[in-house]
Amino acid sequence: MAAKRQMPMMQPQVIVLKEGTDTSQGVGQMSSNITACLAICETLKSTLGPLGMDKLIVDQNQKMIISNDGATIMEKLEIVHPAARILVDIARAQDAEIGDGTTSVVLLTGGILREVKEMIEDGQNPQVIIKGLKAAGKLAVNRVKEIAMTIEKNNTEELRNLLIKCAKTSMSSKLINNHQDFFADLAVRAVMQLDINDLNQKLIGIKKIPGGGMEDSMFVDGVAFKKAFSYAGFEQQPKRFDNPKIICLNIELELKAEKDNAEVRIDKVSDYQGIVDAEWKIIFDKLQDIVDSGAKVVLSMLPIGDVATQFFADRDIFCAGRIPFEDMQRVCMATGALTISTTSKINTGAANVLGECGKFEEVQVGGQRFNLFTGCPKSKTCTLLLRGGAEQFIDEIERSLNDSIMIVRRVITSKEFVAGGGSTEMELSRYLKQQSRLVEGKQQLIIGAVAKALETIPRQLSDNAGFDTISLLTKLRASHAVEPEKNLWVGVDISNECEANMFDNFVWEPATVKVNAINSAIEAACLILSVDETISSQQQQVEQQQQQMMQQQQMMGRGSR
Repeated sequence: MAAKRQMPMMQPQVIVLKEGTDTSQGVGQMSSNITACLAICETLKSTLGPLGMDKLIVDQNQKMIISNDGATIMEKLEIVHPAARILVDIARAQDAEIGDGTTSVVLLTGGILREVKEMIEDGQNPQVIIKGLKAAGKLAVNRVKEIAMTIEKNNTEELRNLLIKCAKTSMSSKLINNHQDFFADLAVRAVMQLDINDLNQKLIGIKKIPGGGMEDSMFVDGVAFKKAFSYAGFEQQPKRFDNPKIICLNIELELKAEKDNAEVRIDKVSDYQGIVDAEWKIIFDKLQDIVDSGAKVVLSMLPIGDVATQFFADRDIFCAGRIPFEDMQRVCMATGALTISTTSKINTGAANVLGECGKFEEVQVGGQRFNLFTGCPKSKTCTLLLRGGAEQFIDEIERSLNDSIMIVRRVITSKEFVAGGGSTEMELSRYLKQQSRLVEGKQQLIIGAVAKALETIPRQLSDNAGFDTISLLTKLRASHAVEPEKNLWVGVDISNECEANMFDNFVWEPATVKVNAINSAIEAACLILSVDETISSQQQQVEQQQQQMMQQQQMMGRGSR
């Protein structure tokens, strides 16, 4: 009997993801991620180097920002592509950890991805490429540590000269490039003012004052903050003290207005007078406790009213209320004062809560008045008062100084530095090419690709300066290949449109900038290459947002009836 034919059974359709979910996978997805990252690099590459261009960014609130700082631009671009946002993260990490090299790390990542993109499209396994990238990164980092120069902290004069040169290098691509001598000295003085074993950057205050020229900026050996809001009796108070005692409060020294709909039931008028007298007695007891403590400068994070202001003025005491938390914290750290929330135990002697400084004064800077505390014994601190014509310009000065201060701190802590101007990248490129010949198989091509990607930095420096890039890069390759020891620090000379020894030209920067940039670029490239599928439910999110907007409109319509 012939066997009966069995009809094939229908396989049920299994829905794993919600309807409207977008899925992309495979080689096409990896290629798309790389293309998105390269688009970001195209936007950022023109900002690299001393002759790089600035970007003008206008946010949704019509606030204008002019900057060529890589981390600032990446953050303000509001990138939505998931893979491209990795570049934002590495730029932010480089800025937080080192302070400089944010543009370089993004361009280096883009250069690596550009070199391996063809391998991905040819069907090469991403894991093989990732293994090669990690090997190349390890070789490059080890080479940086081999060639890095060191300096001893004991030689103060040499250390200061090194710090100034590193600060100038970090400023060479900023808006303050033409005034780098002045601002490099400010940055170095600010860091050298700190305790060299701590280098707490929180003790460096930066205040922005519109008006004047850039070189009208001031260095204050101590704490400075803008004069707080004050009442009429403030002008009768003294504005200068030598060796004053300082008290820092978190107390409201003013009569509080009665709350709305407050109700007090009394039987006779004298009871009401007793309530008023009790309130006055409370505030006068607080004021008298402060006076008895011997403090000559009274600071509070909460308001100090007109009664308290006049009370202190009659007793030759300076007071200021509504002090910002950051400024109050710096005053406490510098003078040794403690912020207290009660005055009842100031004079018991149980704890010394008062601080002191060598000199207190109020001075006029531009159109604003500032309170200065100098000669602080407890902790070394300083404040930079920045001047400039436009608010956007002062903001860029602050970002540039912050980068330089972090670079100076890094040099002091690590003591290792290398030359800039693309010389280190050219040496690493030569070294990786040499090492790739000793490796067999596919890894040779990948290490060679990283070597070529490292040339992105000197190539872009030359492009942004308008030089003949092909000719200059050819000369650089020849110099490093023929006599690698002699031409170790040969890079792009922006001033003379030629190759030159960057070490002799004093273009120096911390070795940690290069090490961190290489590690971050390799890690970011490996992360992007390891993603072969993207799952996005944006369509569903849009529908939910539309539904929420319709519900809000309906609620508003009901409310207006």
